[in-house]
Amino acid sequence: MNDSMSIDSISVGMTASASHLITDEKINAFAKISEDYNPIHLDADYAKKTPFGKRIAHGAMVSSFFSSLFATQLPGPGCIYVAQEVKYKKPVFIEDTVLVEIEVVDINVERKRVFFATRCFVNDVEVLIGQAEIYIP
Repeated sequence: MNDSMSIDSISVGMTASASHLITDEKINAFAKISEDYNPIHLDADYAKKTPFGKRIAHGAMVSSFFSSLFATQLPGPGCIYVAQEVKYKKPVFIEDTVLVEIEVVDINVERKRVFFATRCFVNDVEVLIGQAEIYIP
């Protein structure tokens, strides 16, 4: 695991990314952890009758992938996730590979805060956008 970056070593425009395959196992595990048993995520027969036509991943599961980028890549271990704003633009399905990206858009050195644009893509289609605020102790 990388050492945490000092706020002075972070600059606007820095990025980090990772890919995550959405699987039935991950959706079931997230449902158990979150206690979100909405049938749109878990019941194929139910999901067939929705506008999506099949099961979709929990939006909160997809947005949770940002946390691993902050904790392991940018800025790294020890940072504190302060805020996240998310807009879900498209559904994410089982067997989709989600590209998760973060980009530094602003820094407040005095308050030890770094602000990020957060985005997720499936096959180059933006499925989620948002902003995050990270505190660096």
